Amino acid sequence: MAAPGGKHVFGTVKVGTKGQIVIPKEARDIFNIKPGDSLLMLGDEEQGIALVKQEAFFEFAEAILNPKAIKESDEESK
Repeated sequence: MAAPGGKHVFGTVKVGTKGQIVIPKEARDIFNIKPGDSLLMLGDEEQGIALVKQEAFFEFAEAILNPKAIKESDEESK
């Protein structure tokens, strides 16, 4: 059964003794995650955890908190 477009299953990862996991290479490639990148970990006790690149989260937050600035920036880039 194929996953819907844009959805991925990367397999399983093991948590090491220090609580660390390895992000699978395919996931790193698709999401352009490089050494030194900061990831934000979000959690919901019912739905689980999610990792988001820090800069993507900040862009999202900026769009919510200051939508006019984002719109002006988009218009300038046209």
